Amino acid sequence: MAANTGRTTAPYDTTLTGQDAQLVEEIAWKLANRTSGLPDDPEWVAAARNSWHELPVALRRILAEFRRDSGPQGALVVRGLPVEAMELPPTPSVNGSVQREPSLAAAILLMVASGLGDPGAFRPEKGGALVQDVVPVPGMEEFQGNAGSTLLTFHNENAFHEHRPDFVMLLCLRADPEGRAGLRTSCIRQVLPLLPEETLRTLWAPEFVTAPPPSFGLGDVETPPAPVLSGDPRDPDIRVDIAATSPVTERAAEALRTLQDHFDRTAATHRLVPGELAIVDNRVTVHGRTEFTPRYDGTDRWLQRTFVLSDLRRSRALRPADGYVLGAAG
Repeated sequence: MAANTGRTTAPYDTTLTGQDAQLVEEIAWKLANRTSGLPDDPEWVAAARNSWHELPVALRRILAEFRRDSGPQGALVVRGLPVEAMELPPTPSVNGSVQREPSLAAAILLMVASGLGDPGAFRPEKGGALVQDVVPVPGMEEFQGNAGSTLLTFHNENAFHEHRPDFVMLLCLRADPEGRAGLRTSCIRQVLPLLPEETLRTLWAPEFVTAPPPSFGLGDVETPPAPVLSGDPRDPDIRVDIAATSPVTERAAEALRTLQDHFDRTAATHRLVPGELAIVDNRVTVHGRTEFTPRYDGTDRWLQRTFVLSDLRRSRALRPADGYVLGAAG
């Protein structure tokens, strides 16, 4: 069955009222303009955490509900955020592009991250920036990562890592001019009842090896075989990267093919427009991207990304000075 490329409305999708959007803008500009330092500084994150409590009640309520239970699709889209108030430069087109300077978008991302948990990053990936650009890069069209423009296969973010993000946030600053690029999501909660019993048994077995993504630049790092599914059999977590997870048995290879097919069957596609923030529950939902053709003329799709760790304490040994950047592989 062909992949679902239409837009599906998730139960948690929400649109800010004009009044709430104005309040978010005021709070975000105050954070961006009056907080000393840069968004990667602990003091800046602390200010974002304090500012979170000033955000509209309706926004804080739905994010709290989503954190507790991300629903059958494991994804949330918040619409109507005031990014149009920004004066955008041309879309970056260099590999490793990040947002290190204070901005409205950085303020929004770090405030929301503080409501879901804590922002986090990984030193090998884009230098550990807390706010990262997701843009197409010339010469990297086939890259299975945020710099590519070919079909990006389904994956949990940093699936290989012991302390992979709990949530992945993607804020749209500029849409794909042709409207082809779309965020694709598929949740194990929808896939689980469709899988054959033998496939399920195999996915619970430690018969899969997941390598680090190319963006980490770690080369061939050996990771022990692990199951794809873990936790509560009635509501399991999932850990897989179709491009980087290798089966170690023939039955595991067949299970991985079946799983990928059901990801495609149940996938929802979100073609984000400016002011839309997609939040993916990385514990139960895989994501990818449709193929598109970049122009490399400054008008290309531009998202900004922040990872969230719901329990920062678990990764304490990997975070120097109790900061927000994990410095070693999991």
